[in-house]
Amino acid sequence: MQISELSDRSGLTVQTIKFYIREGLLPKGAAVSATRSEYDGRHLERLRLIIALREVGDLPVAAIQRVIAAVEDDRVGLHELFTTTRHAIGPHVAAPHDPNWRAAREDVDALVRELGWTVGEDAPARDLLAHTFVALRRLGFPITLKDLRPYVRAATEVAGHEIRRVCEGAPRSRTAHSLLVSTVLYEQVLTALHRLAQEDASAGRFGTQ
Repeated sequence: MQISELSDRSGLTVQTIKFYIREGLLPKGAAVSATRSEYDGRHLERLRLIIALREVGDLPVAAIQRVIAAVEDDRVGLHELFTTTRHAIGPHVAAPHDPNWRAAREDVDALVRELGWTVGEDAPARDLLAHTFVALRRLGFPITLKDLRPYVRAATEVAGHEIRRVCEGAPRSRTAHSLLVSTVLYEQVLTALHRLAQEDASAGRFGTQ
């Protein structure tokens, strides 16, 4: 297909598609003349992935560039690809010069060790959780393992389900695509379902007060 058809089918402007090509997010089309290139279903699939990462996952172009580079590098294993994606997503919380934050980060590290989870020391989620612990404590909500246990169980079950859905025997491109969908998009599904469930639980307990 020509770039105009790729634009129509993807819903993106020709200018946006050319921008993604320049930024290395989308491969160039196959040149058929000095002024014309042909594109195929792989380009359309990549564009749909970029749209999802941008619009649903809210990832900046720089983060998508890192993810796409990992996807296209056959030397990058699936776990490394997953880690690259998670680190690219962030959010990246700046560590303040605050003893409360440092104490919270130590608590997070201790929790990860206690749970026996294999997580990189530089995982952005460690800092995010520490940042949240500080905010909760300042609002008068101390953090205990008892409080966290339901969240740990839910997170463990959801994460296991997501990883099982990734088919290791499929072609690498398809496996990577599935991994990105589970990592970025289903996190939004989980957030939305949590909020819906909270509203339902509130209605069940407090009625229409």
